[in-house]
Amino acid sequence: MRLRTLLLPILLAASPLVMSAEPAKTALVIHGGAGVIERGSMSAEDEKAVRADLDQAIDAGDAVLRKGGSALDAVVAAIRVLEESPRFNAGKGAVFNAQGKHELDASIMEGHTQRAGAVAGVTTVRSPITLARAVMERSKHVMLAGAGAEQFADSLPDIERVPNTWFDTDQRRKQLEKTQAQEKASAGLDLPGSYFGTVGVVALDAQGHIAAGTSTGGMTNKRYGRVGDSPIIGAGTWADARCGVSGTGWGEYYIRAAVAHDICARVAYRGDSLAQAAEEVVDKLVPAMGGDGGAIALDRDGNIAMPFNTAGMYRAWRKPDGSRGTAIYRDEIGKR
Repeated sequence: MRLRTLLLPILLAASPLVMSAEPAKTALVIHGGAGVIERGSMSAEDEKAVRADLDQAIDAGDAVLRKGGSALDAVVAAIRVLEESPRFNAGKGAVFNAQGKHELDASIMEGHTQRAGAVAGVTTVRSPITLARAVMERSKHVMLAGAGAEQFADSLPDIERVPNTWFDTDQRRKQLEKTQAQEKASAGLDLPGSYFGTVGVVALDAQGHIAAGTSTGGMTNKRYGRVGDSPIIGAGTWADARCGVSGTGWGEYYIRAAVAHDICARVAYRGDSLAQAAEEVVDKLVPAMGGDGGAIALDRDGNIAMPFNTAGMYRAWRKPDGSRGTAIYRDEIGKR
């Protein structure tokens, strides 16, 4: 009996059933918008600030994941950092519409439950991604728009409100003035570059769950309550048990091509790798239709894809092995 007692700890230590398991994979990928972003298009100081914001967003989401938090919480934490920065077209840095106001959109989706929430055309909600999550978790609906979304926010004391002017920035005002002048000169045609700047996050948590979210101020100088792909589940945001995507680009084409869902569908139904699926949709399908933009994607194995067919895309990532980085320009495309 004594020998058995002495041998038991040794046998238990050697048993594969009680050996320490391999650490669960977690990962995070972020975009801050795609578009005409070329070297020399911003000052060194502005570039440094953009990269710092991307790093801060990665830190916020990663802190959630490292504590065992959910992918959903990580997505919201990271997007809220970008919504508070004036350097991205979401939250504080949202573009102006044709009336000199701001209309913001956001959506979020949890992959393993297929729950989703979205808001469109909100004007006084400081964090649209937070309200989108509230729609998902605290209402019977998936999408609320305009005045109705504002009324729903009225019923939630924890949703922070701000005057519409809180979203104003000098940079976006100048962008509106430039776009309106160009529009007048071009007889009202849509202008390249006026559709970009959306932010998005996809996260994989230690439970193997994926979530994705997207937030935007939409298109500079937009009219008629125009809504792009960002708040539309399947177009700008999608997550399922295998895959998650957030897009950024010319929203009309992303809606018509159901870009976010199509990428994950190719993974699920055709067995494409994440990179193959994302690159085929973003680099071939969207341009063939006449659109442009980019996307971020993440699968349940922690693989990351960040294709774009524009001059640049603000992006950042943290892989399952702990390596991380930020990038902006096309010549950084190999950094991942």
